[in-house]
Amino acid sequence: MSWGRVAAVGAVVLVVAVVAFLLIRTGTDLLDVRTAVQAAGLWAPLLFVLLQGMVTVTPVPRTVFTVAAGVLFGGIGGVLLAVAGTALAAAVAFWLVKLLGGRFSRRHADHRVMAWVRARLDRSSLLAMVSLRLIPAVPFSAMNYASAVAGVRFTPYLLGTVLGVLPGTIGVVILGDAAVGGNPHPAMLLVSVTSGLIGLTGALIAARRPTAMPTAHVVPDPEPEVGRTA
Repeated sequence: MSWGRVAAVGAVVLVVAVVAFLLIRTGTDLLDVRTAVQAAGLWAPLLFVLLQGMVTVTPVPRTVFTVAAGVLFGGIGGVLLAVAGTALAAAVAFWLVKLLGGRFSRRHADHRVMAWVRARLDRSSLLAMVSLRLIPAVPFSAMNYASAVAGVRFTPYLLGTVLGVLPGTIGVVILGDAAVGGNPHPAMLLVSVTSGLIGLTGALIAARRPTAMPTAHVVPDPEPEVGRTA
């Protein structure tokens, strides 16, 4: 883990700790916070999605927003907003690299690792992206950057991102909602299990399907001309 990511995680933990301390110190109930947010109308979910989409373009972990979605908007609403914010962040990061990092992308597009990622995602397409998003060890922002540099197609990239983050998002949102006394809807658990099975299927297919690494192009030596003397 790089020092930048460590600093980002530390900053998030510090902010969460300060907010929790203030809530406890002032005796504010989480249910009161949810009620106040819901009283703001459509502005609250809109600002939440925009804030998550902009902040998590950077290496800031998504978990803090996912928990907050469950606390502030409940189970189903929290899942929808957290996934929307995740999709926005993934799209923004992808096109930022494409538009602003053109020279960097061209320089690294044929790198062996990037070529492997591109070939794997092109061949396995949607299922491969879903399976990669299910791996907790793969940072969300890093996967966004790598996908753009590797030249992955946008449609399977975005759809695979949504399906891949769905199981974990539902689980974390349920925890946030439970902190306010909410009960998970059975349909949420069904969607979580179903999308998880899709991701597992994609992981198995991607693992069993061989992907050839790119090899250097060798230019053959010219054949000697017949009948020519020194």
